[in-house]
Amino acid sequence: MNKYKQLASNTIIFAIGSFGSKILLLFLTKLYTANINPADNSTKELLEITANFLIPLVTFSITESIIRFGLDKRYSKPKVYTNALAVTGIGFLLMLSVSPMLAVLPFVDGYIWLLMLYICTSSLRSVNSQFVRARGLVKLFAFDGILATLTLFIFSVIFIAVLQLGVTGFMLSVICSDFLSAVFLWFVAGLRRYFNPKAVDGRLGQAMLAFSLPLIPSTLLWTITGFSDRIFIRYMPGPDGFVGESAAGIYGIANKIPNLVSMFSTIFFQAWNMSAILENDSKDRGRFYQMVFDAYTSFLFIAGAAMIVFVRPLSDLLIDTSSFPEYGTAYLYTPILISAVIMMCLNQFFSSIYAATKHTTHSLWTSMVAAVTNIILNALLVWLFGLNGAAIATFAGYFISYIIRQRDARSYIYFPINQTKFFINVIVMFALGYIVTHEIPGQMIILTIGMVFMLVFNRSAIVGTLKQIRSR
Repeated sequence: MNKYKQLASNTIIFAIGSFGSKILLLFLTKLYTANINPADNSTKELLEITANFLIPLVTFSITESIIRFGLDKRYSKPKVYTNALAVTGIGFLLMLSVSPMLAVLPFVDGYIWLLMLYICTSSLRSVNSQFVRARGLVKLFAFDGILATLTLFIFSVIFIAVLQLGVTGFMLSVICSDFLSAVFLWFVAGLRRYFNPKAVDGRLGQAMLAFSLPLIPSTLLWTITGFSDRIFIRYMPGPDGFVGESAAGIYGIANKIPNLVSMFSTIFFQAWNMSAILENDSKDRGRFYQMVFDAYTSFLFIAGAAMIVFVRPLSDLLIDTSSFPEYGTAYLYTPILISAVIMMCLNQFFSSIYAATKHTTHSLWTSMVAAVTNIILNALLVWLFGLNGAAIATFAGYFISYIIRQRDARSYIYFPINQTKFFINVIVMFALGYIVTHEIPGQMIILTIGMVFMLVFNRSAIVGTLKQIRSR
């Protein structure tokens, strides 16, 4: 199978496996907003982000090495898997030893042991699922995604809607879902055959850590970008009604619709990351990257524009305002966050170049630029504009990182980018966002024209790539 068809095939498999589960996750937003008030939702969001911050530290980002080394036929898969589990086990023991220090975070108080279980089960599930993907079992990987989301939904209904456990119910739901997923993959994928304590290889372990360690601060910095938004909104002074615990909870809900764009990107990126590694030594990889990047960028802007145009009905569908009406304002901050997510997705694309060419240290310093920019702008803009300031700071951080990465990453694998087309897309996205959040005469007509423009303006790259798939 040629590389275009392989990428398309894997993307379709991941889409089938992910689409239903991701949609189900979005409907969890309705369950959360119906049963958890904005202040507690802010605590839930901060605990979730804290877990995502600590997981790369606990695992030493070894899951990234699982894909890179597991797909490479030069390395023994039992050694890759056993080394990954050994590193994760050591990391978890180290985390337990310092876990009492987490009590200094006010929102963690009372949730430390649940947070430890959350991190442990999520890390184990991540190691197992990424190794399954590295073995090429993409259908099983996709099916596990559906199963894990279904169990998360069921446990959420039980713990949050029925038992009314609030934040505790959310933590228990994730813990139970991730644990069942890890056990499921262990037995169904026959992972026991790949785990052998005697397979621990010091040299391979060092190589895997040399690849993954630079990705730890990179991953942490991306997490800090989202974490700092909530912290500044929750604890920093600013305009009345636009800062504080409730405002931070509303901001968290405003991020749910942009996750639709992230959902499509994640589906593609799972397939693309595999193709980028497998095609790293091909002679025409530059042309391959150009075709895929053009189509990917065009699709992101079309999807993002559609989300902005339909942000009001999507918000009404996904957010329950009957118990807490204040959630009804979340859509006002969503358009900027959609544009920010698109920038984040484009940054992901260039991170695949760093992974394929083993220049992961560049992921570190380019991520640092985004995080520092975000924090500095948050300190200024949240104080001035509250929620909108945080959204603008997030976009600016990802945008500046994109500008740097698209120049730096292409020094390793060069392919041309139509910069004029990119900036026109960004400008139109912001214009659509302004129109949606302000009462403008003829709003629907203007939005329709804008959506049609984005479709026509971006269609050629997608059509061109589809022709490549059909013709080969």
